[in-house]
Amino acid sequence: MEAPQPAPQKAAPSVLGVPWSPWWAVVFVLLIFFASQLLAGIAVSVYPWFHHWSSARTNDWLNNSVSAQFVFVLFAYPITIVGFFVFLQYYRLTLSTIGLKKPRWIDLAYGLSAVVPYYVLYILTVGVASSLDKGLNINQQQQIGFNNVHGGPAMIMTFISLVVLPPLAEEIMVRGFLYSSLKKALPTLWAVLFTSGLFAVAHLPEGGSSGPLYIAALDTFVLSLVLIYLREKTGSLWASITLHSIKNGIAFVTLFALHAK
Repeated sequence: MEAPQPAPQKAAPSVLGVPWSPWWAVVFVLLIFFASQLLAGIAVSVYPWFHHWSSARTNDWLNNSVSAQFVFVLFAYPITIVGFFVFLQYYRLTLSTIGLKKPRWIDLAYGLSAVVPYYVLYILTVGVASSLDKGLNINQQQQIGFNNVHGGPAMIMTFISLVVLPPLAEEIMVRGFLYSSLKKALPTLWAVLFTSGLFAVAHLPEGGSSGPLYIAALDTFVLSLVLIYLREKTGSLWASITLHSIKNGIAFVTLFALHAK
């Protein structure tokens, strides 16, 4: 008589994939993005409210003070990260489920090696887009804030606000949580395109009063394609974070460090 076979064990959620609806993930990404912006805005507004400033003075401070913009970023991006951490904790999962694993030297190497291919792909894409759309303004300026960066402390705050926090939070949110979720419902190609398209659309308003910043949307779409490739190649977010940080770091040097007084 054969011995009874043990019942098959249920695979862990990390093996089966994310246990939540991928479309709920899209909603949650939008919710956490706008909630973090709102809470950060409230946090920054406390200072002028406490000092009973006028609306004009408050707006001028919010738009032109490096300290105000730094505090906004210092609230918004950590709130974003904490939001996804809490979401995963609800399912008894960790950030490693969506790719934020222990860093490895190979991740850094992959991120560094992707810099030139990214820029080559971006230049080729802009060339094709410009030939198809003669009205594409490739010189339109991106409104990233930090208009009056002078002195060491301001440079440090700007560096943290552009090169350190955004790549970490955005990779967790987009290439980590959103992409991992969409892969559950869509073929990989469509998950890549949807994720990159949403990331690109989020950068359109950065044209400010000049209108939608299509060149930045094109840039971030191409960047997202490369970032997702790194995510798939390494099984981790750190290579993507590395490339994202380098790209933002190059912009920081070009816009601020080279013009420091």
